[in-house]
Amino acid sequence: MQFLTSLVLSAFVGYAGAWYTGFIDGNFALLLLVATVVTGIYWLAERFVFLPQRQRAAAQLAAETAQRRAELAKMGIDKVDTNIKEAQEKLLMQPWWLDWTAGLFPVIIVVFILRSFLFEPFKIPSGSMIPTLHIGDLILVNKFHYGIRLPVANTKLTEGTPVQRGDVMVFRYPPKPSVDYIKRVVGVPGDEVAYLNKKLSINGKEVPSQDLPDFFDESTMRYFKHRSETLGAKPHQTIQDDDRPAFVPGADQFVGRENCNYTVEGVTCKVPAGHYFMMGDNRDNSLDSRYWGFVPDANIVGKAFFVWMNFGNLKRIGAFD
Repeated sequence: MQFLTSLVLSAFVGYAGAWYTGFIDGNFALLLLVATVVTGIYWLAERFVFLPQRQRAAAQLAAETAQRRAELAKMGIDKVDTNIKEAQEKLLMQPWWLDWTAGLFPVIIVVFILRSFLFEPFKIPSGSMIPTLHIGDLILVNKFHYGIRLPVANTKLTEGTPVQRGDVMVFRYPPKPSVDYIKRVVGVPGDEVAYLNKKLSINGKEVPSQDLPDFFDESTMRYFKHRSETLGAKPHQTIQDDDRPAFVPGADQFVGRENCNYTVEGVTCKVPAGHYFMMGDNRDNSLDSRYWGFVPDANIVGKAFFVWMNFGNLKRIGAFD
């Protein structure tokens, strides 16, 4: 078992190392699922096989010691060194290969349940969602809001709350599903989304917005045009770069592109069934649905709702819309 466990642990380390060095595209959800299953098997084996074996060995030692004492007592010898406590402790001690597998199972199963079905943490790596989310924000994503899904397979088990316009959503990036993206839901199935001359319209109606004082972005040390926009029930803020043109350069040949019309003024798209149109709040600095297309329902990870830490700015902590 020691050799087998060494191979298993080496495989985990090798996978993590190859992922870290960029040799492979890692899948943390899959890695966590496998770790949960493997450590769970070891935990069951420890509980029902290995621990009872060690307990029987300790009990046998105690019985043999008691028998020896009785035999010596018959011979008139009653002062013998028969302290077996230390020996019993060594017999009952969990070996290293169980300590690193079965011993970790309670922690791993808790992390697996929390991350797979309740809340998952993410770190914001770019400025595409400024001013709502800043670079370095550590956020929480509600995994059950849109329905509970099986980990890895992402198959929906419950319906949950329907996706709403204005939601900040984490999803698997359609061109590369191993990568997680975060954007705002702009269009739901059946919507006609138009972003022309930097003005957003849904189904032919311009989205209500209000000008705000210019926004200073500390990550770029620049001022940007600042607006309050109301897509859903609550308003959110967006910024625009007047130096950027309105047209969308370099859009991919994505599935459903025939639903979109690109002009010098921008883009108009009809959102197909079971898909969503996503945009960043930093409208001129966001690689979003304008460039790579629609997000299928199967790619949804969850709804982002809370900044739990930003080590560069503690004032960032709190809920957001």
